[in-house]
Amino acid sequence: MSEKNVIKDLQKELFYSPKHASEIISEEEQKKADEFAEDYKYYMDHGKTERESVKYFIEKAKKNGYTEFDRNKNYVAGDKVYYNNRGKSVILCVFGTRPIADGVKISAAHLDSPRLDLKPNPLYEDAEMAYFKTHYYGGIKKYQWTAIPLSLHGVIIKADGETVEVCIGEDDNDPQFVITDLLPHLAADQMKRTMSEGISGESLNILIGSRPFAKNEGSEKVKLNIIKLLNEKYGITESDFLSAELEIVPAFKARDIGFDRSLIGAYGHDDKVCAYPAAEAIFAVENPSYTILTVLTDKEETGSDGNTGLNSSYLKYFISDLAKMGGEEPWRVLSASECLSADVNAAFDPIYADVSEPKNASYINKGVVITKYTGARGKGGTSDASAEFMGKIRRMLDKENVVWQIGELGKVDIGGGGTVAMYIANLDVDVIDLGVPVLSMHAPYEVISKLDLYMAFRAFKAFFEHE
Repeated sequence: MSEKNVIKDLQKELFYSPKHASEIISEEEQKKADEFAEDYKYYMDHGKTERESVKYFIEKAKKNGYTEFDRNKNYVAGDKVYYNNRGKSVILCVFGTRPIADGVKISAAHLDSPRLDLKPNPLYEDAEMAYFKTHYYGGIKKYQWTAIPLSLHGVIIKADGETVEVCIGEDDNDPQFVITDLLPHLAADQMKRTMSEGISGESLNILIGSRPFAKNEGSEKVKLNIIKLLNEKYGITESDFLSAELEIVPAFKARDIGFDRSLIGAYGHDDKVCAYPAAEAIFAVENPSYTILTVLTDKEETGSDGNTGLNSSYLKYFISDLAKMGGEEPWRVLSASECLSADVNAAFDPIYADVSEPKNASYINKGVVITKYTGARGKGGTSDASAEFMGKIRRMLDKENVVWQIGELGKVDIGGGGTVAMYIANLDVDVIDLGVPVLSMHAPYEVISKLDLYMAFRAFKAFFEHE
């Protein structure tokens, strides 16, 4: 053998070099990935908010034999339950054959995505046009939300206690909404500002109408016409906005991207691209050894606080109920448990390569990305997984032929981010982040790979089934 071939063989054996998933998996597996993506796109069009997603997954859970969790009931191996936390987060659970003292296996993803929330008193009129005032939710580039079609989702609790569900702008026959922007001809001063200052938070106002209620003189006739239309459709008055949760999201549909249809563009891949395969994985496992949980949570984009976020105690209380059923102390169960914190990472973008460190970035089409730690500048605000747990997860993925890679979120001094991992780690659970690389993360229209999405499903399923 020539020296050149020896070097090449050694490099192949000893170097770490992630490959394109299509070089590793079969054509049959690639077809499965494409089929999996079709159902995912349907979900993305029908679960744009955390409330809609919870409803979607509970309906699907029921079809798969899940029943609502009853803490006073005794369950046996193979039983499947769901716990609905205030309609904004949900836990899916399948009871295993092993004793609860051996711990549980958890995949945890979040359902909320960056968006615009209506202010408590949002409706106003100016220059004979009606608007909604908003307060942005999560980390956004404000300029990206102007001049795109928007839809309105959420609930209104009327003065008499009745709940009204709202979804306007998704059906082809619905009206849509928009935030206007300044034309280039008059934007010389605007374009001198930094990108973060070009559009202010207080100018993210939604245009919702322009026709007055009547021709006679008087003020706020356009506003009156809008609230009259809403009263006729939903039976609400302006004061009912005070007890509402209404969200403005992009009206885009999930679509294939590229001539080869290898990618998917949609609003909310972060983090529904992990939530969906995590849920599908637990639906695909019938008789696990360990008790397994998929936690689909809320409020991650604003720090996981609140009683539907994972910085609250609802997961701990649920596991405490499981421990009680098995006659164990909750802390013993938690200390023996493991978790895949299912969250995305930023895919390397060659157009903006200067923010990434190429050897430690994640790449589209190279499989799920393991993020050993998140945080920012000195690993602040993170859970740093142990080498032992990292080793266990990589052995599992390799054994199951799941395509994976390692990744950090940008260069050390440039940025960073957080996930729910640290809140689960604080319960004394072994946890590591595993998810899908995303292009244009936190934009109104993000991009992911179909192969990476399918590898996420394979990874979560392997985790649930692994001894």
